[in-house]
Amino acid sequence: MAGDRFGTCRRTMNPGRLAMDDRSKTVEEHHSSKPETPPRFHLPAWLRPTVKREGRAVELQFLPLYLVVAILLFLGLGNAIEYLLPENTARLWGALLARAVQVVAVLVPALAVSRIAGRSFGDFGLPITQVVAKRFSLGVLWGISFLSLLLFILHLSGGLSYGGLVLHGARIWKLAAFWAAFFLLVALFEEFAFRGYTQFALQQVAGFWPTALLLSAMFAYVHHANPGETWLGTLGAGAVALFFCFTLRRTGNLWFAVGMHASWDWAQSYFYGVPDSGVVEPGHLLQGSLHGPAWLTGGSVGPEGSVLLFVLIAMMWVLFDRMFPNTASGIRHQAPGKSDCQQADPEA
Repeated sequence: MAGDRFGTCRRTMNPGRLAMDDRSKTVEEHHSSKPETPPRFHLPAWLRPTVKREGRAVELQFLPLYLVVAILLFLGLGNAIEYLLPENTARLWGALLARAVQVVAVLVPALAVSRIAGRSFGDFGLPITQVVAKRFSLGVLWGISFLSLLLFILHLSGGLSYGGLVLHGARIWKLAAFWAAFFLLVALFEEFAFRGYTQFALQQVAGFWPTALLLSAMFAYVHHANPGETWLGTLGAGAVALFFCFTLRRTGNLWFAVGMHASWDWAQSYFYGVPDSGVVEPGHLLQGSLHGPAWLTGGSVGPEGSVLLFVLIAMMWVLFDRMFPNTASGIRHQAPGKSDCQQADPEA
């Protein structure tokens, strides 16, 4: 019985070992029978930039690309239009096309970056939502109203004469529409160039207000190159830029700033006919004239070079703060793929 017992054990154990050996062989045969995958083609490392997906600094990797493409578009389209336009094209139409080129040059690269980064284009300040018309219209109303208030104060102080009508008949409406389109393009270009994608990318690392201060200083310096501009007018341009940054911070987009910027310039250059950052545009409605001390009237700069502008900006800042309290702060640092209404960053 003992022999039978040991024989039974051997018969019981041997099949187990055989089964394990069979399974090992099966696994080895399975791995050895896998077809070899052909080597995949890879670009050289220097042609294959790494796209980081984590951290706030991720947005900075696209900024050089954005700037290079914007400059190339501006130069390429500008030269193409200059070459294709007939020599007898009116100067104003050429200026309008030049402004359109500027808008294309800053918007198209940002649209490409939004696709590459997996973001909504609206994250960069120009969302297409239901509140666009409301914000833009409010900005238009503010621009005309506060510019008119500034000029009225200058008139009461004896520093401004409104003058008479320069245009008559259909030219009034034609030039009104032309300058409206012109200054809308100016506003879109300047707001997006200084407070759009560049603001969005840099603030991820530096914070909102340090970035706003830097870009507003650059905005002011660019305006200092205008003919007739003064250092007081340059400071005024920087102060206006900071106020537009404040509206961006509170509303979460640039549409209010675009509307106010466009209507302010339209009223100043076309309707009242006074200098705008040192430039007097042709085809204006009224023949406004400034007279008196430059610190009050702005002199060759226009109303934007007056000390009264800083008082006006302070008034607008307080009023806007009441209309759009801090709880409505809309600048986002959301991850790619989220809509621009899903996540808000607290006030910096």
